[in-house]
Amino acid sequence: MNPKARRRSTGCSIGCCVAEPPHILHVHGSFTLGGKEARAVRLMNIWGDKARHSIVSADPDALGARAAIDPAIRVDFPDGPSFAGKPGLARYRQIRAFLKTFDLILTYNWGSMDAVMAHRLAGPSAALPPLIHHEDGFNADEIDRLKTKRNLFRRVALQKAQGLVVPSVRLEGIARTVWKQPARKVHLIRNGIDVARYADPPAPDAMPGLIRTPGKLLVGTLAGLRAVKNIPRLVRAVAAHRDRLQLVVVGEGPERDAIVAEAAAHGLDDLYMAGFMDRPWRFVGLFDIFALSSDSEQFPISLVEAMAAGIPAASMDVGDVADMVAPENRAFVVRDEAGLAQALGALAADPDLRVRLGAANRARAGRDFAEETMVDAYASLYGEALASPLILR
Repeated sequence: MNPKARRRSTGCSIGCCVAEPPHILHVHGSFTLGGKEARAVRLMNIWGDKARHSIVSADPDALGARAAIDPAIRVDFPDGPSFAGKPGLARYRQIRAFLKTFDLILTYNWGSMDAVMAHRLAGPSAALPPLIHHEDGFNADEIDRLKTKRNLFRRVALQKAQGLVVPSVRLEGIARTVWKQPARKVHLIRNGIDVARYADPPAPDAMPGLIRTPGKLLVGTLAGLRAVKNIPRLVRAVAAHRDRLQLVVVGEGPERDAIVAEAAAHGLDDLYMAGFMDRPWRFVGLFDIFALSSDSEQFPISLVEAMAAGIPAASMDVGDVADMVAPENRAFVVRDEAGLAQALGALAADPDLRVRLGAANRARAGRDFAEETMVDAYASLYGEALASPLILR
């Protein structure tokens, strides 16, 4: 049992004991609102006062996802040791001292791996809380080939982790064969959403500032504006049909200026850059076509959101995308930029096809990607780590 678990009860007297909720630390490489952050925030919001949370980011300026956390949630953003920098025993000692003050440590992606290694190198006397690591995908520098040094680092660092969570079949295979993690430690938990929220049509003004170009369909995408999302590829694919398609990009990030420049270079003068928008069920249904142009994904939540809203999708063939969409939509999951442009053109030309694919995607999302399944899986996993299986239920 985690030693700190014995300290969760406070204010005890004869016949009375008030239990403190578990204190969970979340360690991110960055905490801008992308798929992993949206999922973590959603779980926090659902569990409410059943837990309190602390969030740290290796990039201390990347905390944009905090805006999506319900104000009622007990959460703070403490100062602590640096989680970015050259590995070293002195840094790891500082990190271990920080980790020791929590009940459960949740780490996310490569950017948090120093916390995982610091935890791994601690001896039994350190009495650190359990750690569960989450891997949701790779950055641009590992799209074509995983880095050998990182693979070796993960193998060593994850040896003492209580669990490793992945959202896709591809990542499950990598975890077991490349990172050499035992099957009992690897947990495949697919991302899920509250599908029912997407059933109602959105208000026409759900995206303030959007001016629809008459006679054009809206192609929409939701993404952190990073190089790996390759939004310029989508700009060029839409530009091939600029007479009938208008592009809407929802998200923020360092690639914003490059996307705007690419649109200008290809004559997309009605591009709408929406910036960050939370609660996507309010506006995703405005899109006529959803598009995903990433170089790398695993199990993109944005695609599930579009499917739940009844929208056909054109996507690059990355991660589990081909298996996520309804079978009827798989022909529009493509391997290159020309294929993406062709898929967008075919969907734009056939309104009946868009309706059929949208309905099939909605049915698939409702059947296979319900939020309740995801939430139950995480509650069970974290509860087991906290030695209290029902604590988050």
